Amino acid sequence: MNRRTQPIDGRSSIMLRTVGRQGAVVTLFLFLLAALSPAFPAFGQGIRVGPDGQVVESTLSLPYAFYNENFGFAAGYVHGVVGRPQKQATLLATAIAGSKGSAMGFLVGRDLQMPSIDRLFMDPVVSVGYFKDAEAFIDGNPEFPNERAGSNDSDQDNFIQGDGWDNFLRLRFKYLLPIGHGRERIIGAFHLQDGLLVSGAAGGDSLNPLESGRTYLELRPFYRWLQIDGEDLEKDLKTNGLDFSIFWDNRDFYANPTRGFGLRARYSRDYGWLDSSNSWTNLDSELDLYLPLQLGKRFRQGVLAFSAWTSYSPTWDEQADGTIANNPPAYTGSTLGGLWRMRGFPSQRFNDKAAVHYAAELRVIPEWNPFDRWDWLQQHVGIEWLQFVPFVEVGRVAPTWNAAELHSDMKWSAGLGVRAWAKGIVARIDAAYSTEGVGIQMMISHPFQF
Repeated sequence: MNRRTQPIDGRSSIMLRTVGRQGAVVTLFLFLLAALSPAFPAFGQGIRVGPDGQVVESTLSLPYAFYNENFGFAAGYVHGVVGRPQKQATLLATAIAGSKGSAMGFLVGRDLQMPSIDRLFMDPVVSVGYFKDAEAFIDGNPEFPNERAGSNDSDQDNFIQGDGWDNFLRLRFKYLLPIGHGRERIIGAFHLQDGLLVSGAAGGDSLNPLESGRTYLELRPFYRWLQIDGEDLEKDLKTNGLDFSIFWDNRDFYANPTRGFGLRARYSRDYGWLDSSNSWTNLDSELDLYLPLQLGKRFRQGVLAFSAWTSYSPTWDEQADGTIANNPPAYTGSTLGGLWRMRGFPSQRFNDKAAVHYAAELRVIPEWNPFDRWDWLQQHVGIEWLQFVPFVEVGRVAPTWNAAELHSDMKWSAGLGVRAWAKGIVARIDAAYSTEGVGIQMMISHPFQF
């Protein structure tokens, strides 16, 4: 059985198969924030206040070091601010270099309110990185001449490997509609006690979007350049375009929901402009549902969380010689595997014209918190609760969106997660088993509607 540690997946990294490279570094960087930083709220529109009603700005600025098999010995520096330049905003950046030749810089911002338009916010993400021995599940491996990499029945060793660049830019603009909880509260205030929401819920009250939740119209320009230089071939993929989506966030508290749901529908288009390698279109939607549970006096909180996601590329066109035209790159579109969906498989292990994915989690927070015994440690990590999460997932990709085919011969993944509320961040470690091995995931945030 293979044992792997999975990196962050296609939302901010190359398609990778083992720990390290861009995704794992971002993962380690964010996990360090959860473990070492001063008060650093998780991303999301809104401010957090304690029982005294006070909001405190915070700044993180520190060096860090780590080792893994791909970066070797690595050193980095991270700087982040919460509550500046605006009280609801977050900005953080890191730069990292390793002894094996990989290096990257990463900048992310959340909820930057646009001037003169109170309801318009921007979330920028910028990354530049060079990576050694990157592995990508795309065609080109000479040992598999008659098999398309990433298909549902493809071999787990059908990937290409090489050195190269992975650079991307995303600017998500989101407009809060004046309905539901967004009618009067453009920027919400969540009142927390010991890491759990006590008042200020922003959704979960009803099934009427005019009365409950916060609804956004979203526009996200994107650009990505992926270049891999291997022994047998070179790949140079560039994509740019726009995502259009509507997101009804009807959850009570986005960072750790206990009731309500989130619903997003998205249309993605690369128009083939500028230096794009290909034009393509993709449609996807996701529904996540949260049901509170009463588990007794020994438990602070219990939640059943469910997720359903599907994706389809109407422009995907298989040619007579087996090649594919007008398809999304394998790191986006109908993709499964890695940090967010099918956690027991490598990142972007499966990709095709269509996909479905279902997941269920039981999220339990006991009264027990061993960190309360060590005041000296709590000053640094600030862990207010631990959460234990057994979960199961099923999904598959297919060459057409056909319900019968998509729900046959499905892949599965199951595991256990341990998550912590550390200095205002949900830090998670998920261990998942599949037919291709064990994946260990480290990241901030729960996996649904990140």
